[in-house]
Amino acid sequence: MTTTLFHGGTVWLGAARPPADRLLVRDGRVVALDDEAERLAEAASAEAAGPVERVDLEGGFLMPAFGDGHAHPLFGGLEAAGPDVRSCSSIPEIVDEVRRYAEAHPEREWILGASYDGSLADEGLFDARWLDEAVADRPVVLRAWDYHTVWCNTRALELAGIDRDTPEPELGEIPRRADGSPLGTLREWGAVELVTDIAPARPLEERLQALEAASDYYLARGVTWVQDAWVEPDDVETYLAAAEADRLRIRSNLALYADPRRFPRQLPGFLDAHRRVDELGSPMLTAQTVKFFVDGVIENETGALLEPYCSALHKHGMTVWEPAVLADAVRAVDAAGFQVHLHAIGDAAVRLALDAIEGAIDANGPRDRRPVIAHAQLVDDADLDRFARLGVIPNMQPLWAQLDALMTVLTVPRLGDERSARQYRLRSIEASGARLAFGSDWPVSSGDPLEGISVAATRRTPEGDPAGGWVPDEILPVELALDAYSSAVAHQAFGDLAAVPWGEIAPGASADLVWLAADPRTVDPGELAATPVRATWLAGIPHTRGERLPTP
Repeated sequence: MTTTLFHGGTVWLGAARPPADRLLVRDGRVVALDDEAERLAEAASAEAAGPVERVDLEGGFLMPAFGDGHAHPLFGGLEAAGPDVRSCSSIPEIVDEVRRYAEAHPEREWILGASYDGSLADEGLFDARWLDEAVADRPVVLRAWDYHTVWCNTRALELAGIDRDTPEPELGEIPRRADGSPLGTLREWGAVELVTDIAPARPLEERLQALEAASDYYLARGVTWVQDAWVEPDDVETYLAAAEADRLRIRSNLALYADPRRFPRQLPGFLDAHRRVDELGSPMLTAQTVKFFVDGVIENETGALLEPYCSALHKHGMTVWEPAVLADAVRAVDAAGFQVHLHAIGDAAVRLALDAIEGAIDANGPRDRRPVIAHAQLVDDADLDRFARLGVIPNMQPLWAQLDALMTVLTVPRLGDERSARQYRLRSIEASGARLAFGSDWPVSSGDPLEGISVAATRRTPEGDPAGGWVPDEILPVELALDAYSSAVAHQAFGDLAAVPWGEIAPGASADLVWLAADPRTVDPGELAATPVRATWLAGIPHTRGERLPTP
């Protein structure tokens, strides 16, 4: 029997509860707080029930472990297996890195990598001939940091059969040169899959190592649960293999990707995946969610807007599903007992997502469904209160609420200043009564919760710009941001309904904890990202920092 008493710091129980100063954990579960924790620890020592480990928090801050309510761990882990284009700050640097990697890996028939900065080229359009300078005899495919775009060399385009006569694909775009030949940039699934579908599959062992690397990345940052928000059949096999081999180091839930070109024949496969994961019985793995993309991203002008883009290049953007088809699919998935998780960036997409969820509720009746709308970058005033009314969890990415290069170079010019100032309404949505939860979308952006919390509480870049915060009315108090990245994500994950509940510090709950070196409520919010994570516990088991992957 393992018993641990935490003392000497703040034990934070959430924004709505007063903190404690001691915590007793036994066999991976929370037992008691404060004086009762001390009394039971002394009793355990007196009864020779095994040694009581005492952890001195050294004035630090112990809280429920963080969760990531929307991310792509496999993508993040695999980034380390390809050329390191994430760290490149110019196109020549990317080309040099691809050349270096190709020379170091002559055995690779395809050079696959991620994820480059889409703001480095005008309009986010990258030319195949630039990559040809690095590698001309093998296909090269690089994902952009939005993961909705790829940049290919000429050989990859040739193998995919993409030329001047290739028609525009359904749910995708092939930007072209003046003569009609493909430029080398492909946008959205219908175009991206023309090359990714013919690329060789990553070996299983490489994918398993990617999951382990992603786990190390997260545990080093205090995260013990992650929503993999884009899971296809091969990914299910990877997760099952990892769970069977005891190689899953953090809790994971799979969101099975619904494709409008293949639905509803996908639904039996979703049910089978859920059954197989459930029968495996791993406490580290669930598959209770189905993921819908309602639109694309604003940087590509594929995010669906109520009013047109400033450039009018794509007018109102792209809706992935026809509204009636989306409503039918969400209703069917909901009726099958799945949680729905809808990517919706633009205000038109958010409205479509809310409409589809409302239709499912009306058709299928009341139940504890906890539907999720991820991103919610633009929400129209008329839809603001619908999240709370429908019980929809807005899972938002606080790190994006800043005037960085992505925002200033690609987003603001497409939306205009007035509409840009209505992005990421964290405080407004939380104040409406909705259960605001946070995610990172890693590796699209950093998976470090403290970086996201810092931006949520300041609306400033790491350099401190602008001084008063961008759209300061939407600044979220630190305590609410901590809740959004911990207990609210656990609520999204149905952590309270697990065989051993998790997501809060309360007697009987799993001891999923993170120890911060300082109290984030007293640290300058702009300095939160620099606060060290001393340790992370999952079900009472401590995890060291492990090998750190590059931080986006």
